[in-house]
Amino acid sequence: MIAHTGDRLVMDGKHIGDTRRVGVITAVGHGDGTPPYEVRWLDNGRTTLIFPGVEAHVEPPTPVESTPTGS
Repeated sequence: MIAHTGDRLVMDGKHIGDTRRVGVITAVGHGDGTPPYEVRWLDNGRTTLIFPGVEAHVEPPTPVESTPTGS
């Protein structure tokens, strides 16, 4: 798994009833983008250090929508 600061880490539940967690990667442990990652979780704002498993995947950051300028 390769990630960059600002990417989203998505962790799908492994068991029935588990919820999906999404966090923003705030730091990458190695220069080649491999774990561990420091992640700020969107559901509670906490930051944790994580070595993601097979239930996780990385998504690029959501682009900021631009506002059209009127004439």
